[in-house]
Amino acid sequence: MTNQEISNQHHQTFESIKHIDEKGNEYWLARQLSSVLDYSEYRHFKPVIERAKEACRNSGQRTEDHFEDLRDMVIIGSGAKRAVHDVHLSRYACYLIVQNGDPSKPVIANGQTYFAIQTRRQELQNDANFVDLSEDKKRLVLRSEISVHNKTLGAFAKQSGVETPLDYAIFQDHGYRGLYGGMGAKEIHKKKKLKKNEKILDHMGSAELAANLFRTTQAEEKLQRDKVQGKTKANSIHYEVGQKVRKTIQELGGTMPEELPKPEKSIKQIESQKTKKIGVVN
Repeated sequence: MTNQEISNQHHQTFESIKHIDEKGNEYWLARQLSSVLDYSEYRHFKPVIERAKEACRNSGQRTEDHFEDLRDMVIIGSGAKRAVHDVHLSRYACYLIVQNGDPSKPVIANGQTYFAIQTRRQELQNDANFVDLSEDKKRLVLRSEISVHNKTLGAFAKQSGVETPLDYAIFQDHGYRGLYGGMGAKEIHKKKKLKKNEKILDHMGSAELAANLFRTTQAEEKLQRDKVQGKTKANSIHYEVGQKVRKTIQELGGTMPEELPKPEKSIKQIESQKTKKIGVVN
């Protein structure tokens, strides 16, 4: 089955369990979603919902707008009915749930991509076009997409033999070295003059983030398509993909990523300002 066929399969699966209320609003039921996401028992799914709620709060959103607790009456073996806990989930809630699920499960990995794309499309409908967004908004969109695809990339890398945190750090470093002309994460971190706990991706402009998103998605596809085995081979693939993205930028006459300016504000600062604005409105 091709990547497109897998994506279409999960698109259809997620859409098939979508509900529409009397006001025309879409929602999902947590118990149905847990089954689709291959959780054998609902109790194993509850911690994922709680992590998603925490992520929702951290993003400045009201959890009650996306997670609505309810009790449904279900028929048990004797024919009697009993109340069973469930949760009405918004599309954004589903997105956060798959974000916090186990990416080694193919359905979770594809769900992350599906809900990320669908949620992003829905958000961007309120804006004329991506190109018309402010630089800060573009950065937030691209950074979010990279977070999603990094998780999926990590899952496929793990299947290829990239198992430990150190293995993954080396794997990621190969991607950076290919894209940044030999510079690894430490060198990029140093060039941007970042503090020890600051993340490189949080200090990139939209052009640099776009280049890294392309690197990530192409590495993800190649690992899966070629069924790469062995961490040495996976590292080599990631490096080659980075190199090809760099070559494309060069051929188009673009600025090399290491030469792009560091933005004045980090992603965390932009998100903090956004949260404060939401707090003022509320």
